[in-house]
Order: sequence, then structure tokens, then C-alpha cells
Amino acid sequence: MSKTSIATIAAACLAAVSAKADDLFIYNWTDYTAPLLIEKFEKESGIKVHVDTYDANETLLAKLRSGASGYDIAVVTSDFVSIFIQQGLLSKIDAAGLPGYSNIAERWQSPPWDPGNHYSVPWVWGVTAFSVNTNKVKAPGNSLKLLFEPPPELAGKLGMFGSPSEVVQLAEIYLGMEPCQTDPANMKRVQDLLLGQAPSVKLYSSDGVIERQASGETWVSEQWNGAAMRSRLMNKDISFVFPSEGDIVWMDNVVVPASATHPESARKFMDFLLRPENIALETNFAKYQNAITGSAAYVDPVIRDAPEMNPPADLKQVIEPACPEAAIKLIDRVWTRLKR
Repeated sequence: MSKTSIATIAAACLAAVSAKADDLFIYNWTDYTAPLLIEKFEKESGIKVHVDTYDANETLLAKLRSGASGYDIAVVTSDFVSIFIQQGLLSKIDAAGLPGYSNIAERWQSPPWDPGNHYSVPWVWGVTAFSVNTNKVKAPGNSLKLLFEPPPELAGKLGMFGSPSEVVQLAEIYLGMEPCQTDPANMKRVQDLLLGQAPSVKLYSSDGVIERQASGETWVSEQWNGAAMRSRLMNKDISFVFPSEGDIVWMDNVVVPASATHPESARKFMDFLLRPENIALETNFAKYQNAITGSAAYVDPVIRDAPEMNPPADLKQVIEPACPEAAIKLIDRVWTRLKR
């Protein structure tokens, strides 16, 4: 046998060993994966975890649509799960067969976006509204008007998310509409509102929103309640607003992309998350509620009792819906016009 053949066989063997390596590749939102959670999973499982991040469901959708492979776990918001399923981008996991499935609170078992939990298990959940730097904005009130029709002094001091659906759906709530409008006339009202707001917007991005609010780079920002809590812990003047018009409730979900190369490692990670003491590590880090029964015993009382975690009893809350194709097209049209 020639040296070339030996080298070729050796290279093939090394490649095979590499392909069988215990790895897990996670694609998650920015600032959203607890380091202690990953460290504990790696120690218990012997699996090496690699985390990449994104800042919008649309980014993840485009990535998987393009045929990108290599991610074993992704975290998808409830309104996008059915889109991923319909487009064949997810692997079936049949979560009910996982040992820890019974730990999921009944409210979150077999949710509307994934009946039977064939494709997903819960990550954490929260609400979308906005936060205010009360040292910069006096008497901000509790209306979304401050966010969508800002006064002149907020020019260049307003932050909005980079996800079209999150911006548009909150605007729909402000205008008294149900999210996912398919009426072009109503979406024209949304577009006009956002175009009027645009000159005050510093940027459209959820990357770095925690630090921007805490540092005073932005004074008012669209924000999730957990991110707002993290901003407040860095700057006591940050206050999360539960708007009088209502807010949006969402659940982020752990899924396995169809292109996953380590599906068994993914299942181990999912089952790991269904244990109360483990998901509590994520709640303590990201400051969002989770869906696992018994986890409250492991959650820091400072987080459990925080104002961001306890909305008014009479607050209108809309569970983030999965928009039909007609609504998605209108959202894309508004976003394209806004970002010109």
C-alpha cells in the first residue's frame, strides 16, 4: 500500500472520529443562554456545547431556509414555530417520550403552535412592551404612545427591535388592532405610525438592548420584561412599563433543525432542560419565567418578586399569534418601506 493511500485512509478515519465527537451546536437569541446552564450540562453529559446567536426569528428562518446545517438546537418564538414546521425545517422529537415531559406545567403542554409537542419543548416565556429611563424621561406614564408617538426630546434616543413581527405586532396593539392584520387599510395605518416614529429611532436591533438602556444611550426602548430587569439591575432608573393598551405574551421553544448532525445530543439537552433545578439556572440568568413545575424553589426570590415579573392583574395580554401568510406579506411590505 502506498504512503498516499495510507494517508488518505488515516484522514478518513480522523474525519469519522470527528463526526462522532460529542458536540452540541446551539443557535439562540443574543444574551439568552445561561453560562451556568451550559457548564452543568457539559459536566453531566460529557458533551461540548457551542453557542451562536441571532437577534430575530426572521434571521433564524432565513438561515435554515438557505440550507445552513450544523445546528442541533435552535430557540424559536411561539409565533414562528408553525412556520418552521410547515416548511419542513424541524425534526420530530416527540417530546412526550422524554423522561422529564411531565414536569412541563399543564398550561404549556401541547400548545397551539405545536399540538402534542411533536417538535418542541419550552425554553422560557415573557412579555414584550417597553422600558424607560426615568432619570431622563419624567412622568412617562403607562401608554405605548410614548414609544410610538415620541415627543421631540426623544429624537435619537429611541430603541426598537430588529424583528419586523415584534415591532409591527406591538404597533397593532397600540392602534387597538388584533395582531396579524390582513386588512391593507389597517396595515397602512401601522405603516404611517412607524414612519412617523422613525426619525426618533436610534436603531432597530435587539442586540445590545440591555446595555443601551442601562448606559443611557437610549432613553426609551422596546424591550422584553426580562431584558428590562437586567437593565434595571445595572441602572436603577430603568423602569419596565406594562402599557394600558396591553402587551404581548410569548414563549420561546427549543427545537431540533432538520439539518441537525447531533440529534441524540439535542434530545439529551432537551431532557436536561425539563428538570426544575436546571431550567431555574436559565430563569436566574435571563430573568424570564419558565414552564417547568417545581422550578420556583430554585429561582432567586429577587427575580421571582421583581416588578417586571408581576404585571397588573387587569392588564390585557395577547399571546403572540402565528400570522397567516397574508399577514406576513403585509408585515414584510411595511418593514421594507420603513427601512428604505
